[in-house]
Amino acid sequence: MKFFRKGGIALTAVFACTLLLGGCGKTATPAPAPSPSPSPGAATPAAGAGTLDAIKSAGKIRIGTEGTYAPFTFHDKSGKLTGFDVELAEEVAKRLGVQAEFQETNWNGMLAGLDAKRFDLVANEVSIREDRKEKYDFSDPYIISKAVLIVREDNKDITKLADLKGKKSGQSLTSNLADIAKKNGAEIVAIEGFNQAIELLISKRIDATINDNLSYLDFKKQKPDAPIKVVAETTEASQSAFLFNKNNNDLAKAVNEALASMKKDGTYLSISNKWFGTDVSK
Repeated sequence: MKFFRKGGIALTAVFACTLLLGGCGKTATPAPAPSPSPSPGAATPAAGAGTLDAIKSAGKIRIGTEGTYAPFTFHDKSGKLTGFDVELAEEVAKRLGVQAEFQETNWNGMLAGLDAKRFDLVANEVSIREDRKEKYDFSDPYIISKAVLIVREDNKDITKLADLKGKKSGQSLTSNLADIAKKNGAEIVAIEGFNQAIELLISKRIDATINDNLSYLDFKKQKPDAPIKVVAETTEASQSAFLFNKNNNDLAKAVNEALASMKKDGTYLSISNKWFGTDVSK
């Protein structure tokens, strides 16, 4: 779910109009409303301070996210940033006693932003992987899911992952989904998010894309007539979590405590049921 970069799904009305109907014109996604400013007199931390004390002093926690990966992080019809990861991160911020300040960028930019300490954490269904654990720290996992292979409805040539050999697969370059596609011999076409992958797929500029199953199910719920289908899924599930820079132990501990309290009092299950109709931590 970064099992997969898991890049998301539910298309906005604007995107759906552009993608499926054509001729409606390409309209930019409205920018989210700015986060509330810290209370008067609150200190502003040095760029990338990232410690719990600095975050509480500033009155805000800076969160990197895509904003184009439904149902995890995307803009609704009014232009408001929303989604499962967004609501979860907002609740964590609330329990830390600070405001959530979201900064949107593409998937590759999120990791670069964390490296540059422009974010205190990343909330974007980031998969827990051993290579990432060498460089970053993770919170306790809050999503478990599998990746699926998506093709056009009329595609008869691709029925399993091995059939990707020599085919074009739309993937974010640094995601584990791209790794799966490469492992199966696909030619990778760089994309900036799930929506772009589906657009390229339907317009026949790529042959397939690998993405999160939860994202695909949400997309089909929103757009049941979209001419795409799932033909295979990975055998192993992935765990996803919030991502931090190394050695921010006090922040990671506080976030984990917030997640644990959300699960204990039912808040996590309420948010999960809202977006998926089930507990996606199991």
